[in-house]
Amino acid sequence: MLIDMQNAFFEAGPLHERRSDLVSRTHTLLEWARERHLLVVNVRTEHRADRSTWTLNMLEDDQGFAMEGDHKSQPLAELDLDGVTEVVKTRDDAFLGTQLEDLLRAHGIRTLVMVGVSTQSCIAATATHAYAANLHVVLAKDAIFTERPELHEDVLALLEDEYRFAAVPTDQIVDPSSVHVLTRDDPS
Repeated sequence: MLIDMQNAFFEAGPLHERRSDLVSRTHTLLEWARERHLLVVNVRTEHRADRSTWTLNMLEDDQGFAMEGDHKSQPLAELDLDGVTEVVKTRDDAFLGTQLEDLLRAHGIRTLVMVGVSTQSCIAATATHAYAANLHVVLAKDAIFTERPELHEDVLALLEDEYRFAAVPTDQIVDPSSVHVLTRDDPS
């Protein structure tokens, strides 16, 4: 599952600086998933200009973000998303107000491998919702980052400790001898 790998989040700052690394690792995981015929979901944020989908901070600041039809709401051009299922969200939690859980259940998904941004917001909110829905979560820790790098490691550690998520590097996820990292409960 790709979270917010879209133009709006990579224009400047730490995410802009890490863009090529994050895209490269995301490509590695996309290829790995395609070879195994796994469902890949690209989740992206998109809001309406009429303010009906705006979050509290957007309303308070009177400033919209990632508007429908805008270049900023579109996926990064470098990503090959052919055959990927798209889910559009308006909140940090990709499950809230979307059909994501129904989609995952319909495909028999029990484990999510997550990449994207931002660690402390959309990644954390979506991962903890997945936990509440009894889904295992694997965080591709070198394919996840944030515009607030000082929070990144602490949030990953919290998610590992509190929710028992596996936070592992991309190369370990795609390594056939490391299949056990995909769930902590099922080493097969």
